[in-house]
Amino acid sequence: MKDAPWFEEFPAPITVTDATGTILAMNAASRRLFEADGGGALVGHSIFDCHPEPALTRTRALYAGREPNHYTVRTRGVRKIIHQLPWTSNGVFGGFIEISLVIPEELPHHDRDAVAER
Repeated sequence: MKDAPWFEEFPAPITVTDATGTILAMNAASRRLFEADGGGALVGHSIFDCHPEPALTRTRALYAGREPNHYTVRTRGVRKIIHQLPWTSNGVFGGFIEISLVIPEELPHHDRDAVAER
């Protein structure tokens, strides 16, 4: 996957870890985002070493619970939504994929349920 053009060129950071929290892959946007922390050199290292408290406790709970996690954050004036999604292989927990997407200040909302009710 990490060698697939779509993964490398995807315009948002994607970071993939294994079940123990070891970073398996980072696309170009992820390496740029975490450049000050080591960028691509983080591959092969533990995600737990990348988080200070209280984020470390939340990250450990994420791996223990193996459930999706979503939250928004504002960093350097940029609003983002973070999706942390577990991945599996043959039904066995494999780790997490984290995708960070910029949220524009003005974002249209389309209520598809209201359209379906007509």
